[in-house]
Amino acid sequence: MRLIITVVSIALLGPASAEWNQWRGEGRDGKSSETGLLRTWPDGGPELVWRSDSLGAGYSSLAAADGMLLTQGFREGRQLLIALDAETGATLWETAHGGRYSNRRGDGPRGTPTVDGDRVYALGGDGNLICAEGATGDRIWETNLLKAYGGRNIRWGISESPLIDGDRIVVNAGGGGASVVALDKMTGAELWKTQSDRAGYSSAIAAEAGGVRQYVVFTGEGAVGVRADNGELLWRYGRAGNSTANIATPVVRDDLVFLSSSYGTGCALLRLESDDGSVTASEVYFSRDMRNHYSSSVLIGGFLYGFSGRILTAMEFETGEVAWRDRSVGKGQIVYGDGRLYILSEDGVVGLVEPDPAGYREISRFEIGTGGHPTWTLPVLSGGRLYLRDQSRLYAFDVTRR
Repeated sequence: MRLIITVVSIALLGPASAEWNQWRGEGRDGKSSETGLLRTWPDGGPELVWRSDSLGAGYSSLAAADGMLLTQGFREGRQLLIALDAETGATLWETAHGGRYSNRRGDGPRGTPTVDGDRVYALGGDGNLICAEGATGDRIWETNLLKAYGGRNIRWGISESPLIDGDRIVVNAGGGGASVVALDKMTGAELWKTQSDRAGYSSAIAAEAGGVRQYVVFTGEGAVGVRADNGELLWRYGRAGNSTANIATPVVRDDLVFLSSSYGTGCALLRLESDDGSVTASEVYFSRDMRNHYSSSVLIGGFLYGFSGRILTAMEFETGEVAWRDRSVGKGQIVYGDGRLYILSEDGVVGLVEPDPAGYREISRFEIGTGGHPTWTLPVLSGGRLYLRDQSRLYAFDVTRR
């Protein structure tokens, strides 16, 4: 079912050059290309441009493209793919998809939509994958990954944000012989499937190692690298994973892959090396000093900034040496833009922090508060706005420097 809330004339979504067109931004690395942003915030925080209270339950973050915001929510028993006007917060369209997903840690979708050209792709908490027209929300194709590939839902719901790479959409379906699946993004037809790991909570990353294009996927059992063209297993690494929840998105720079999880585990840096078309992964280091839980570290220069448990930690990327630790605004999510870290704690406290290996340097903070669940949704920087979501509530703050 599709419901048009506001009738407007809008152009088709543009190409994937949008500054935040998917989970963790264009590079899937938590970094925005925005410039000209405020160096510090006034008391009480930056100017609130608008607030919407219409999204419903869910932890889905936002994709932004051509004046639109795309997210997911759960309202009145329906899981929804939602488009908003970025300027005003008005709802442009809503498309119901999949079934009801409920959980004691919060109902509704977890994954963030991916915008690719004139299409939007989204994965719901029940494993339902939809492809819709960006301009109207009209359904193009749809499939439930758990039903199609014999997987089982995981404890806190499917949370992945689908990866678009060339003509493929790549997802961790979690089925026997079909843990990682590539589908034709235009039709939803299967291109290949591989491995039998159960699904994790993480989202895939595309990488190149020695000329071999591959997908790095942190499944429910560990990290795997599979060939992009046919799904062949290239390497597997389990030490940085745990049996409860592997959530953080891998961080890739050149031939190096950083992985981290919580629940008493830790982090590892792997070096990928290619030899005649095959790829090996060797451990550079393993450490318990960075244990990412539900958030992912951001790599700035030569240092990772991320939450190890509840403690914000700066760690040298290539050595694993800790530069500093600080409780910051509280355990939360991190993104980066124009020389600053933007941190939203699970208690609704927002911090502006200068990333400096020499020490923690907080510039400003304010609060949005919380509802019935922690504020676990990733912040988004796009078009001079800072977008913060707390379940049904979405805030748009003006963070441009004048």
